[in-house]
Amino acid sequence: MKPPCEIVVWYVIPAIRSELAKELLNLGMKQKEVSEIMDITQPAVSQYITDKRGSGIVLDSDVKTMIKEFAFELSVGESTKEDLIPRTCVICRNVKTSDVLTQLGIDDSELHDNCQSCVGHE
Repeated sequence: MKPPCEIVVWYVIPAIRSELAKELLNLGMKQKEVSEIMDITQPAVSQYITDKRGSGIVLDSDVKTMIKEFAFELSVGESTKEDLIPRTCVICRNVKTSDVLTQLGIDDSELHDNCQSCVGHE
């Protein structure tokens, strides 16, 4: 089994980025602006919004709400790209381990006790 930190890198962070890119576009930003705020390339933004990246898991409604609020703050200037990493970490910690593992077909009983802290809090 993959360690939880690898699951975060391959599934959780891309899912968060995908939702954030989509929300910023819904708020009227251009792909280039989104790429600059998110510190990624414009082709990466395109892949996130077309579900070529970040579509491996579905985030729950609470997490999507957090992303939507952050996107709004970014779009109106209340938050800046310097807030991206700390806010992504806060959002990531709110992703439920069991939801992600279930979607990936992994039994969470396989996790070592010390691994629980890598993927959200239950």
